[in-house]
Amino acid sequence: MDLLKNFFKGDKAIWIIYLFLCLISIVEVFSASSTLTYKSGDHWGPITNHLTLLMVGTIAVWIVHNIPCRWFKTFIALLPISWALLIAVFVIGALTNGAKRWIDLGFIQFQPSEVAKMATIITVAFILSRMQEENGANKKAFKYICGITAATCGLIVTENLSTAVLLAGSVFLLMFVGRVPFKQLGLLAGIGFACIIIGVGTIKYIPGEAWDKIGLHRMVTWQSRLNNHFDESEIPAAKFDIDNDAQIAHANIAIASSHILGKGPGNSVQRDFLSQAFSDFIYAIIIEELGLVGGAFVAILYILLLMRIAKIARNCDKSYYIFLVTGIGILLVLQATFNMLVAVGIMPVTGQPLPLISKGGTSTLVNCVYIGMILSISRYVNDLKRQQAEELLAQQTEQSQEIAPENNIIPQEKSV
Repeated sequence: MDLLKNFFKGDKAIWIIYLFLCLISIVEVFSASSTLTYKSGDHWGPITNHLTLLMVGTIAVWIVHNIPCRWFKTFIALLPISWALLIAVFVIGALTNGAKRWIDLGFIQFQPSEVAKMATIITVAFILSRMQEENGANKKAFKYICGITAATCGLIVTENLSTAVLLAGSVFLLMFVGRVPFKQLGLLAGIGFACIIIGVGTIKYIPGEAWDKIGLHRMVTWQSRLNNHFDESEIPAAKFDIDNDAQIAHANIAIASSHILGKGPGNSVQRDFLSQAFSDFIYAIIIEELGLVGGAFVAILYILLLMRIAKIARNCDKSYYIFLVTGIGILLVLQATFNMLVAVGIMPVTGQPLPLISKGGTSTLVNCVYIGMILSISRYVNDLKRQQAEELLAQQTEQSQEIAPENNIIPQEKSV
């Protein structure tokens, strides 16, 4: 028992949530990888690769959660490195599914945007902690944070719009937690809303041929997704072609046919028709196989994760740890929300995997590092509580020792 306690340090609830997410990932990725199995002809290949990645990720969790959290400030050095890698993507990036998001070195393929997200959150947390004043964050912090976030999102947005929006939204919420003045946040929210309106209008109404001519091929994809999501015109059933929007259609069929308890693990039908069933639409497969109960259970796991992170943040005595663990929690849960909203048809299709469940490479490893960082900060909190308890006990013992001699004085009898 002591061996397990020493091995799994930090918040035990975080460990349990992480292990549940990994278990669900193993079962559902194995089921949802039917298209990969068909293409490769190897039944065990996709799940073997995923299991290996989860094992490496768990080792990363264990290593990072043993690192003193004060060292995480050194990870700020990843920011300029990630910017250089994002620039390199434009030059030597591998084209996958119509987008340049990966750098392929032959023996390894990785996604620099995931490293950039982590580096940005770490840097923003550091700036907020260093520029805290009595009435909130210094006004200059807003300018520094906006500059860094704009640079990162600007390098990501052309090939991965959803990731840029996710990072920008996470930083905005972190600035709110970091007590950035409401006037500055309100101005930023107004500018952001205006940019969204102008951007959506520009993408929607400029012909796709014009985007192709200037080399912005992703604009055509975004235009198609917006048109499919917001098109409310009634189409006669006889003219409906499921192949025009196969992902959304088959995801809806998977959810609609699930019922309360689902079809059971491994019994999905729509996995054979969804091109990204093991990644972007894995939540639809989870609902199809595990029912509404299973879908709700996964959502609750992310809610519990955020609640435990909030508890860890409340017990921290250093602002940097508070902002860092909060930023990581916001990023993970917001990404999970994006994925689930897309799967159920509330949001347009995006390329965001479900954290720690979807099959992935760089995203899985980076998410495991996030969990390790959360656990490291929770270890610090536990040590802090233990130290405070020992100090309180020592103080009470000292006070009792001072009072004891006074209570033991025997009054002398008066002489007659």
